Amino acid sequence: MTTAYATGSAAPVTVRDCEPRDLDVVHALHVDAVLHSTAIWQEEPHPRAYFDAWLAERRAAGLPVLVAEVDGSVAGYVTYSAFRPHQGYRHTVEHSVYVVPAFRGRGVATTLMTALVEHARDGGMHVMMAGICSSNTGSIALHERLGFATVGVLPEVGRKFDRWLDLTLMRLPLS
Repeated sequence: MTTAYATGSAAPVTVRDCEPRDLDVVHALHVDAVLHSTAIWQEEPHPRAYFDAWLAERRAAGLPVLVAEVDGSVAGYVTYSAFRPHQGYRHTVEHSVYVVPAFRGRGVATTLMTALVEHARDGGMHVMMAGICSSNTGSIALHERLGFATVGVLPEVGRKFDRWLDLTLMRLPLS
């Protein structure tokens, strides 16, 4: 467990392992991202029950799911998993980070990402990747501040909300 003060927040942000009791917030963030953003290129959200198995599978695989807690409320979560399924990619991970709207702009994502990067380094990972919708300039700026560099843009590889989407790939060396 890590406790830090996020930018613009008088309350400490505690980063801890996700527990089953946190999954209602994780699910709500997923639903919001699927229905109202291009953060997840999926058209139908997973049902709440999906996340019970999701968390259990990640734990069994030794993959982190971390939550940020502020004043007793879950403010967001972050996780990573294999970048690609083949063995040659075993030292590269791809992450996801989501923050509850009321806590956005207060440094919660930075605090979560800092903890996740530390976890990946401690676990011997070599590279962390981010796949970000190219129109999400806020997320791209966050990743740049964290040291990620853009390594490519894949034009029109996704489609959502009746428009083609470009994917920006960003890379952070960990070792």
